[in-house]
Amino acid sequence: MVPLDLSRADLQLLIIDTGVHHALVDGGYAERRASCESAANKIQVESMRQLSLEVLEANRDNLSESEFMRARHAVTEIARVLEAVTKLNASDYPALGKLLNESHRSLRDDYTVSCPESDLVVVTANENGALGARMVGGGFGGSVIALINRADTGKISIAIENAFAKAGYKPPRFFTSLPSAGARLIN
Repeated sequence: MVPLDLSRADLQLLIIDTGVHHALVDGGYAERRASCESAANKIQVESMRQLSLEVLEANRDNLSESEFMRARHAVTEIARVLEAVTKLNASDYPALGKLLNESHRSLRDDYTVSCPESDLVVVTANENGALGARMVGGGFGGSVIALINRADTGKISIAIENAFAKAGYKPPRFFTSLPSAGARLIN
């Protein structure tokens, strides 16, 4: 269990549904997974968890550009998750926000599963006070989460709505979430 007591810090998650439907049926996600598996095979590791960024860099010439990029995303994302646990245990939410931003950049640039609408949400949320934001799910559309101060919910939502209207995108939908302890037996 990793603590995520956002309410104590007056924070919440803003979930933004971009309205872009996932297009996973075309094999895009499967192709990315296959690239990672191919890279692991070429480097002779069983999984990305066994691969360091240094070893990946040392083997760059043995990989195609897409294998290298996809594997770099996997390796750096695993490291970000481990660092996020440390930041959550310390209630260091600004650092967690930076990790969310780094994760989105990696999903956009190395794993290439983002879309213009998701990228616009992340940029706009950050420009309007979010601590960090990233797309969620399998990519190619879907939703973005933004870690925000509760008081900024309206400001950030309006800014995203306006950015979508200016770009000619259909209006996004917004939800808020405040994680809490899981279900447990009550005596």
